[in-house]
Amino acid sequence: MKDAALKAANAGVDVDMESYAYASHIKELVEEGKVKMSTIDEMVRNVLRLKFRLGLFDNPYVDMATAKNFYAPESLEAAKRMVEEGTVLLKNDGVLPLQGGKKIALVGPMANDKYNQAGTWCFDLEKERCVTPLEALTEMYGEKSIIYAPGLEYSRDKNRNGIAEAVRAARSADVVVMVAGEEAVLSGEAHSRADISLPGAQTAMLEALKAAGKPVVLVVMTGRPMTIAHEAELADAVLYMFHGGTMTGPAVAEMLSGKVSPSGKLPVSLPKMVGQEPLYYNHKNTGRPAAGMVLIDDIELEAPQTSTGCTSFYLDAGDGAAFPFGYGLSYTTFGYGEVNLSSATMAKDGKVEVSCVVKNTGNVAGAETVQLYVRDLVASLVRPVKELKGFEKVYLQPGESKEVKFSLEASALAFWTSPTTKVVEPGEFELWVAGDSESGEPVKITVTE
Repeated sequence: MKDAALKAANAGVDVDMESYAYASHIKELVEEGKVKMSTIDEMVRNVLRLKFRLGLFDNPYVDMATAKNFYAPESLEAAKRMVEEGTVLLKNDGVLPLQGGKKIALVGPMANDKYNQAGTWCFDLEKERCVTPLEALTEMYGEKSIIYAPGLEYSRDKNRNGIAEAVRAARSADVVVMVAGEEAVLSGEAHSRADISLPGAQTAMLEALKAAGKPVVLVVMTGRPMTIAHEAELADAVLYMFHGGTMTGPAVAEMLSGKVSPSGKLPVSLPKMVGQEPLYYNHKNTGRPAAGMVLIDDIELEAPQTSTGCTSFYLDAGDGAAFPFGYGLSYTTFGYGEVNLSSATMAKDGKVEVSCVVKNTGNVAGAETVQLYVRDLVASLVRPVKELKGFEKVYLQPGESKEVKFSLEASALAFWTSPTTKVVEPGEFELWVAGDSESGEPVKITVTE
């Protein structure tokens, strides 16, 4: 630890958070002359600069009159809106939004779990304040419209004895809403899983519910990207959310009912299989892009080594995500017009205006997050196949159009060629304006000297 403190201090590390190497050894290192007092002074200055920027020396006190003003109506409304705007609609085969007058079978281990819907690191959680999907849907539709049968007691539950009751509830209902996912403790700092599928018997329960013959809405409440490609195929609609906190239930109820249209976009790619990880949209080009893929079940017996094309893809998973970065549906649809550039060329210190007309082509109001991606086609160092450079969320009424504009500066195309050198290299770039990282048609722009 003393050696670590010495190397860290002289390398410019200002703060030692949890190892206590500085607290235990830095004084001794200064006395031995191995760390200069001027180094300590600079470390302190850097910390104080941040505190000054935060205003802690201008107003270091807490207003106790407002410090405990928890659960204010405006705070709860903001918490609900956070869940609504952060939830991603991955699939909808017409079952959502739920029509009034239908009987709902509400099942799944996360449907009434006040503690785990709050997510990780909630040391001050007052779980009695959390409103669950069961409570909110019951209030919205009435007790007679909700048949509650969790099927599993918690997400890791492998006991299948309760699944039969959930299936009976499904058969007695018009639609099934299964709230699945994982408990808060399964994700977060130092809580990794090698298998990122739904834990316990949740998939088996979903399969049994599907066999009941009723439409199934799957709501996934989790703390990480999960492998739910199979589950998504079983369900008629899928809402994917991260642990939503206190107002998860009301937000879920408003989205299921159609009072709010989901508008979230995936901040990560969801893999088909765990073996695809790490999976990210801005990967480097392999030099052998997937082409003419032949998947494992289509390979002939005693096939020669070159029969699959010898390009870069997984024989059992293909080359892409189950749901890509930036993806998310709505209860309406959006159309993208042509991408227009203020100029087809841009100087190394210049900028170009990018615009695209986006139209709500559906029948209900909704929000779309318009995304700007670029690709450097040739560079001195290999560059990602696509990089997000901007996004804007627009709210549109049915039939309404809006021109979305981005100002793309050449500096946004820069990259590091060494630890101290950042450059904008001239050459040809591709540019997309689209609703996710895999959509849209590129236009080209040239950066000049």
